[in-house]
Amino acid sequence: MAEPIITMRGVTRAFDDRLAVDDLSLDVVPGTILGVVGPSGSGKTTTIRMLTGTLGRTAGEIRVLGEDPMEFSRRTRGRIAYMPQLFSLYEDLSAQENVGFVAALYGIGPFKRRALIRRALDVVDLWDARHRLARDLSGGMQRRLELACALVHSPDVLFIDEPTAGIDPLLRQSIWDELRELKEQGRTLLVTTQYVSEAEFCDRVALIVDGELVAIDEPEALRQMVFGGDVLQVDTVRAVDPELLSNEPGVERVRQTAPRQLMITVHDAGSMTPRIIDALRTGGVEVAGLEEHQPTFDEVFTGLVEQRRAARGHLDTDASERGAMPNA
Repeated sequence: MAEPIITMRGVTRAFDDRLAVDDLSLDVVPGTILGVVGPSGSGKTTTIRMLTGTLGRTAGEIRVLGEDPMEFSRRTRGRIAYMPQLFSLYEDLSAQENVGFVAALYGIGPFKRRALIRRALDVVDLWDARHRLARDLSGGMQRRLELACALVHSPDVLFIDEPTAGIDPLLRQSIWDELRELKEQGRTLLVTTQYVSEAEFCDRVALIVDGELVAIDEPEALRQMVFGGDVLQVDTVRAVDPELLSNEPGVERVRQTAPRQLMITVHDAGSMTPRIIDALRTGGVEVAGLEEHQPTFDEVFTGLVEQRRAARGHLDTDASERGAMPNA
């Protein structure tokens, strides 16, 4: 495992009496995409601003490329890029001029700049629109233009805040294709999104709610964390009683989603499939269809949040009971 290129340890950011980020710890290794996923107002943008050094932290430790973001050297600043959530380019400049302006800010000379501008616009498929003013571009094209500006100086690390906010689903897929291509080129990306389904495009996912880290792991590992195994969707010819499988060895959980449909959690779908069919037939129920169910990340996110609330409820109950106990 490579050494992390981004680390956060116990990072907290408070605004007056409100905690925007609470005791956040995470790592990002080189050449990967970490997706920071959570609802609006969960602390995602605050996290990115602290990582880029545009906002200080109240407590904790941050290192990006080995340096504290509040003390970035000029060289390190040249190795990172930040794509903000809101459009921040010059509307009266063309797409090409906007990218060229950003390149000049990084000290790239005019001769080298020309080739880099074309490469950046080609990556986001905007070369043919290079002469159009930024204000005349669609919302999706403006987001891609901002990505081109972030890429023009060939950064090692990209911080990208809500790249697909307000964009139609087809274009969202296109932007993620571009982000995955950047990852394949060896770049490291930290991407925030409120679209839970976009966790599928990331190598690792950090789920954040109310400024707190709910879970962080690979997408499939998060699924296992919630469901505890493979999930089979079983459709039956007639109404089925889930109790038929309650004592079947290897079955972890049975959930009835319709009179003739069960969702069954098992350790291994391959070995359990024939056993489940036999058990239902023994109970007088024929199987009309059976397939492995891939839970959506909306289901995963909901499950993790429910687990968090349940754990908190137990902690609160335990604390209340301890407080009610008489002193010895």
